[in-house]
Amino acid sequence: MWHKTPFTEMLNIRYPIVQGPFGGGHSSPELVAAVTDAGGLGSFGAMGLAPDELGGLCASIRSLTSGPFAINLWVSTSDEFSGTPALEGRFQEALAPVTPLFDELGITPPALPTATPHDFDAQVEALIEAAPPVFSFVYGVPNAGTLERCRARGIVTAGTITTVEEAIAMDEAGVDVIVATGFEAGGHRVSFLRPAESSLMGTLSLVPQVVDAVRAPVIAAGGIADGRGVAAVLALGASGAQIGTAFLACEESNATAHHRDTLHSDRAWHTVLTRAYSGRLGRGLGNRVSEAYEHAHERPMPYPLQGQLNRALREAGETRNQMDFTPLWAGQSARLVRDRHAGALFERLVNEVEERIGVLRGD
Repeated sequence: MWHKTPFTEMLNIRYPIVQGPFGGGHSSPELVAAVTDAGGLGSFGAMGLAPDELGGLCASIRSLTSGPFAINLWVSTSDEFSGTPALEGRFQEALAPVTPLFDELGITPPALPTATPHDFDAQVEALIEAAPPVFSFVYGVPNAGTLERCRARGIVTAGTITTVEEAIAMDEAGVDVIVATGFEAGGHRVSFLRPAESSLMGTLSLVPQVVDAVRAPVIAAGGIADGRGVAAVLALGASGAQIGTAFLACEESNATAHHRDTLHSDRAWHTVLTRAYSGRLGRGLGNRVSEAYEHAHERPMPYPLQGQLNRALREAGETRNQMDFTPLWAGQSARLVRDRHAGALFERLVNEVEERIGVLRGD
């Protein structure tokens, strides 16, 4: 049967369907539980949470479902920064393209942002203590000691990659599951061996090469929003499919109503890859901020400083009910979004996979 794969057997779940983790406060325990209870793997993007919040998060999810779930963290939580004088120069450079937007909104640009991301090692300590069934991560490979401690606690590890070389690095480190994400995916491009702009492989090309190169089960991600996409990546040798944007558009996610409604609208036809929103390359729907940087010579600030610069514009716009300054993450298959509820989406995915596989068999 199509839904029996090494990945489903590893986690004892019914279907090889993973809900992608959303950072930026877009994840919710309710969405995680809905996907897990439907027979898949729900995921929560927790990189923005303090270490002392992770235990409570896992407890909250466990109160809603008895099945497995994944908690996602970022291995690399900030970019390299130069000294303060050089950073001040970068700030003035990054400010130039959006200064007209600050003027339009009638607000003063913020002072030079400061980076205060949560410490990954401290987050890992708290996560291992909470022992979620799956620890997924992006932007690198945790050290060998961390992976060994996860194995000792029975925590399955899942690392995300964007190139074959990154997949091999994950496999050699002993990561249990490898998530191969093509450039069609919404959200950040989580490359870690080369710059993201030099690591843009599509899902159709990436997945079979990764399957051939590693021993671990491979989960395909990027551009999958319906059962046809799930069936396609299973045919490529993937052990499962990860779906982000279609679940983000469901009522159970913690995305704003505006974000969800936009994913169901014609505006979702076009997405852009940009560093304008956070300082790291990511895919979303274009807005006034991304347009300001599109033809500018000036570069955005490093991550996460650009996001702090962006926040002032977003908050001022939202106060005026002007949402065209707000980043709306979305993948290239956003126009395939149909469902408003996670349960309905999951049921449709399963039915469409079975229908597609039946067509290929000639049933």
